Amino acid sequence: MVATALLGMPWATAQTPRQQPARDAEAIAAQQEKARLADTDTILALSNDGAVLYANDNIKLSGYQYCSQAVALADKGEFRQSVRAASKALHLAQATNNPDLQAMANRDLAIVYSYSGQLDKAEEFARESLRYESRDPKLVVGPAHKVIGDVQTRRGSYSAAVGSYETALANSSERYAPLVQSSLVNALIESGDTARARQLFDQLTPPADPQLAAQVERTRARLLLAEKKPDEAVALYRQLTTRPVGTDSGYYQLWAWDGVARAEQARGDKAAASVAVGKALASVDGVRSKFRSEEFKMGLFSDLQQVFERGVNIYSDVGDTRAAFEVSERSRSRALLDAVRGRARVSDEATATADLPTLQRALKPDERVVEFHSLRDRLQVWVVGPNEIKSFSVAVTRDELNELVDGFRNQVLRARRNTVVNAEKLGTALLAPLNLPPGVRLIFVPHGPLHYLPFQALRLNNQYVIETHPVSVAPSMSIAVQLAQSTPPRVDAQLTAFGNPRIDDQHELPGAAAEVKVIAAAFPRNNVYMGSAATKTQFREAAGRSPLIHVAAHAEADQIDPLYSRILLANEGGKQNFLEAHEILDLPLQRSALVTLSACESGLGRVATGDEVLGFTRSFLSAGTSSLISSLWSVSDDATEVLMTALYAELAKGRDIQHAMQAGQLAVLKNPSMSHPFFWAPFNLIGNWRLTVGS
Repeated sequence: MVATALLGMPWATAQTPRQQPARDAEAIAAQQEKARLADTDTILALSNDGAVLYANDNIKLSGYQYCSQAVALADKGEFRQSVRAASKALHLAQATNNPDLQAMANRDLAIVYSYSGQLDKAEEFARESLRYESRDPKLVVGPAHKVIGDVQTRRGSYSAAVGSYETALANSSERYAPLVQSSLVNALIESGDTARARQLFDQLTPPADPQLAAQVERTRARLLLAEKKPDEAVALYRQLTTRPVGTDSGYYQLWAWDGVARAEQARGDKAAASVAVGKALASVDGVRSKFRSEEFKMGLFSDLQQVFERGVNIYSDVGDTRAAFEVSERSRSRALLDAVRGRARVSDEATATADLPTLQRALKPDERVVEFHSLRDRLQVWVVGPNEIKSFSVAVTRDELNELVDGFRNQVLRARRNTVVNAEKLGTALLAPLNLPPGVRLIFVPHGPLHYLPFQALRLNNQYVIETHPVSVAPSMSIAVQLAQSTPPRVDAQLTAFGNPRIDDQHELPGAAAEVKVIAAAFPRNNVYMGSAATKTQFREAAGRSPLIHVAAHAEADQIDPLYSRILLANEGGKQNFLEAHEILDLPLQRSALVTLSACESGLGRVATGDEVLGFTRSFLSAGTSSLISSLWSVSDDATEVLMTALYAELAKGRDIQHAMQAGQLAVLKNPSMSHPFFWAPFNLIGNWRLTVGS
């Protein structure tokens, strides 16, 4: 099954079902790649979607009203809803042949994609908006070039960003120009041109808005640091730690303490930097989670994960291993809150963290947690056992790590023959320095790009990791331990399964139907819903009462807003019906010990800055599910049937889920026609690794 998220729109699905017989891996990979590229006219896709949305609106607005709506929604952080509003404006622009509205709609799409971190798409729409003649060019040309500058800044192309901001400034309205000026100053600081940055900064008119004024003062302090005046920077940052900024004062004071930490680092005072970053981190929990568009408008691109990263960095440098580890743990729970931003219910348990000794007491002698934190200049790793914690620093920058993971994933997805060689190289680089005891159970806590890495497919000493260790992953060690402790030692062997939901002929999954029948046979107490019976309504009813839930269906990750990632269930009332991630958060899943998403790319979602795959994983775990099985790439139908059959057979015998998953993956691996990681490594076990089933 291959699902393509066309311009982040999760319903743009390729016409290829989950793969059928076990064929040559290269051929399957080629077919998937072709399906992914089948629909590249993204403007057309959005316009078509806008037409459907517009037709369904009870109250129909003008195109310009939809544009205003799109901007307001983007400023609030409602990215998917903003795209939908802009799509309706785009549809109306094309229907009425209105170039001005075309320009405005594309401008608004550029802004929302920039806010959401989809940089390629943001630049694409910004340049598209410049193709149309607008009635007031300053409403389009300035903002479009600013978006391009923002994209270049976030990519680290500061010289190019300076040029884009200069073009934006020359084409901006009087009201918009100060925002562009501020962005230009920040880009000049990053590019190292402090003389020109100072010249432009001194020309800035102080904003009347207290929040924007506070941002300008942050820029002033950043400039002092860049000018190698750390004493003056420390003094200004300390002043800002007590400056009131209305109801959001705590947020700006947090950043001021973070600035003190950076300035003290520049002065070489590690102890003072450690104290300052501690003060910043102490105030994080009191700061509201919301999207702050004013920072994007000022060219600052702040993210609270930067504060946690600073904490991990500083505490590691001063040798405080426990503090560094606990800051990494806290960063993960905050990432979830910042992604949800009050738009969905998140339980206290989902964001709880525990101190290191508490977590260690929960581990058994044969268990090790391997936790990563990707820093700009290195990868920090902790190996936690019941009686010790070891800290390691791997000399790989974040950019290099991104390239390594992307390269390895591409080799797996294309079923390259050299995958084995590179699996050995990556395993040697990431895992060999850790000296993991043979045979121990491994719980990986990924960070950044490592969320997309199948750890089970890495190799050490000429063997895949899965051949020597049972493997699972978790969003954080705190969450993993909490799930392991809160679930009963054994859960009832009662299965509810959904297979091949009936949507249309293009979404048929005959292999999924066969898979569900085989799995259900292992559990005499079962409820199976196939085809048109596999509905969202039925899933909601089963959610609160079934210990084991298996879903063999299409699933699609929404890259612009992970809360809108969705599972495609059977049509109801003649209409398509989807289960979206934000709806999952509201389901009572405390009695659902295991949810298996035997679906394509169900484990994927957007990685927020620094951490956390957001989408199905966090939604199910936050709603109360103890363990989740989901996939990292589009799956092979026959391999999935072998894996799931073996996994559930072992589970039915009373083996714990981690060993059952190992048995399932090895069952595929040992089949000569499916020995490539493409076939056996897509599925991850997430959460409670100790789960067992039986009376």
